[in-house]
Amino acid sequence: MDTTHTHHDINLPLQLLVSFDQVISFYDKYVEDVNHPYNKSAVEIVEYLNNYPALKEGISDLSQIEQYRDQIDLILDGLFPEILTDNEIKVATIPFSFQSFKYSNRLKNILKNAGDDYDFTARNLPEEELYLHACVLILNICYGYSIDLKRPFYFDIPDKNLGVMKHYRVAFNGDFCQVIPTENAPKITDDDVKLLLDNYDNIEVWKEKFPLESYIFKGFGIMNLFDVTFDETLSSIRSNLLRSDDSLIEDLRQNLREFFNIKDLELGFSVYVSSTKDGKSIKRIKKCDSLIFQRDQEIACDTFFCGGIAERVFRDNETIAISDVERYGEESGHNMFYKKLKAKGIQSIILIPIRAKQAGDLAVLEIASPRSYELNSVNQQKLRDIIPVFEAAVNRESESFQNVLEATIQEHYTSIHPAVKWRFYEAAEKFQSELVENVENPVVQNIVFENVHPLFGQSDIKGSSTARNKAIKEDLTTQLELAINVLKGAMDKANLPIYDELAFRISEYLDHTQEGLKAGDELGILEFLKKDIYPVFRHLKEIDVDVAKLVDTYMNRLDSNLKVVYEKRKEYEHSVTILNTKLANYIDKKQEEAQAMFPHYFERYKTDGVEYNMYIGQSLVKDKVFHKLYLYNLRLWQLQNMYEMEQVAYNARKDMIHDLQVASLILVHSNPLAIQFRMDEKQFDVDGAYNIRYEIIKKRIDKANIKGTTERLTVPGKIAIVYSQDKDAREYIKYIKYMQSKNYFGKLENLELEDLQSVSGLRALRVEVIYQDDFNEKSSLTIDQLMEEFK
Repeated sequence: MDTTHTHHDINLPLQLLVSFDQVISFYDKYVEDVNHPYNKSAVEIVEYLNNYPALKEGISDLSQIEQYRDQIDLILDGLFPEILTDNEIKVATIPFSFQSFKYSNRLKNILKNAGDDYDFTARNLPEEELYLHACVLILNICYGYSIDLKRPFYFDIPDKNLGVMKHYRVAFNGDFCQVIPTENAPKITDDDVKLLLDNYDNIEVWKEKFPLESYIFKGFGIMNLFDVTFDETLSSIRSNLLRSDDSLIEDLRQNLREFFNIKDLELGFSVYVSSTKDGKSIKRIKKCDSLIFQRDQEIACDTFFCGGIAERVFRDNETIAISDVERYGEESGHNMFYKKLKAKGIQSIILIPIRAKQAGDLAVLEIASPRSYELNSVNQQKLRDIIPVFEAAVNRESESFQNVLEATIQEHYTSIHPAVKWRFYEAAEKFQSELVENVENPVVQNIVFENVHPLFGQSDIKGSSTARNKAIKEDLTTQLELAINVLKGAMDKANLPIYDELAFRISEYLDHTQEGLKAGDELGILEFLKKDIYPVFRHLKEIDVDVAKLVDTYMNRLDSNLKVVYEKRKEYEHSVTILNTKLANYIDKKQEEAQAMFPHYFERYKTDGVEYNMYIGQSLVKDKVFHKLYLYNLRLWQLQNMYEMEQVAYNARKDMIHDLQVASLILVHSNPLAIQFRMDEKQFDVDGAYNIRYEIIKKRIDKANIKGTTERLTVPGKIAIVYSQDKDAREYIKYIKYMQSKNYFGKLENLELEDLQSVSGLRALRVEVIYQDDFNEKSSLTIDQLMEEFK
């Protein structure tokens, strides 16, 4: 086999001399022992090799090795016995240059199958590290140190026949190597060694102590290669399963192709959630990259699979192999599972079920081949060492997903805002510590934040109750008119008095609806239709085709879930949803900027519109210092944001069927208060009797009238700012004047409010909003820009 040349001209502290002196000296022992059975052969070999003194003295020009091919083969016959040459993976080589000159037959075949473009080099031995390895070799051999730089080295050699990559670990035999200092080699001291040990990354230090070619390497090495494809595949699978990127399945597929020596092996997976439907066991596939199924597909185990798979895989969670899909089809009556496998060109498959410990979901791995018997119950046993790795990955992924769900629940379904979460962690840690320390009757601390400044705002959809009632009336009117049409059609076919009587009763309900609905009227009408009208409709469908069409027209207009005409209400609710979503998304996005200014508690509610609470103060933060400047900044931000939400609502009108408008309100409260987390309600509320007044004002203020009039304080097109102390009015008037200068606001009103129940003495500023037809949310001011401009 031709020698393989790599690392031709690398710089080393060694002069490389290929010498077989130590092997030839071994034959000399047999020459001296005339009674040894190998004596005669040894005499002939030594006499023959004496004609080639370069083989003992050393060959410095590595290109000359080829001319000694026959002699080298003779010398190394003892190290490469013919009886083992087809089994051992072995090569004689020159260290550091990786020039090889004697191969076992098995290695020759491996390299032949690798293809002509394969370069026989180690995977993890960078050329820039060879100098350091050579220096360590010198220190250990010439100076007696035991510096450990040993690392396992590997060759990755493709097998073109199988279409997979094989991995081999190297064991290096250096028994036939010598290292000899030249006269140019500096003497190495203990201090030098200490310096070198602290400077692995400084190659210049090493080159100073070990100049170029200052030592002679004389001899050769033997590399034994061991097939570690299984171990490497297992390690690679472990590493890959720690990832969660898009290429994971493809990388695992390649791992298993090497593992099973099947170049076109396929891999998929499905995660199943169990449920019962119509008395049958149903599996819904909630996540998959399957060879067979699709996400959110539902399958009935008993009918889709055969009984054996349903029982062994889904109930007992056993790994099974189907070695011949065609034979499985015959035995299972060509069920749906067989048809899916057949359609995908799968002829043998292994199913590996793994039950997640925490969530209980069942993950099933699918390993498939397009040929029968390539996957079977025998090579299925190879998976014993891999399945625990997959089990650990499934459980880790399940736990991670559960954590994501918990985080989602915390973010969207509870009131623990990130700004105050630190306080809940402190309380939880204290409680857990008391449990560990066996404290008697440990209790979870109350979470109270003292001396916080409240801010409240709302953008309320005006006239929402009237619009909703109007939509209900129109839907009921439509439904009753459709019912009358059915009965008129029936009377045209058969003039029965009962049809006329029923139509009369429906007409009465219709008149009553037109006059106006009261509480319970809608339920009464629907109960009448269900009890008295629908049985007649069912009878009419059976006796007359034309009337049946009228009944179908009626039924088709009903909402499939609610069984009522729900057209106008749906249009109204769709408009409300559009407006609520736009307002909520806008303030949520702007809140992120405000939190960056100074952390504060924020909670938002969707009603018919949006309302929110904010609290800011020293007790809410753990490692920051609060100043009232942050409160003033937040108040200015709130007013600016309220103006922008008015613009959002105004521009949303063109996207809505119903022309909805909002009325905006800000409540200013001068005195700080305390808030407490209510464990039963899982939300914050004001704490203390005095502070309850603030909550009462919040609930009643949007119904307040201007004193001496019947006009509501909150009206579309204006922002109302309710206060009780003059200093607050002066503060907000400054903000309003600034925003008037930007042409955001128009006329300002100073108002007194009618007394509310248990609340008196409130006043308000109300300012006109100047709308922009071309308002761009992206061009709105950030809080930093707002503060900069207001200076």
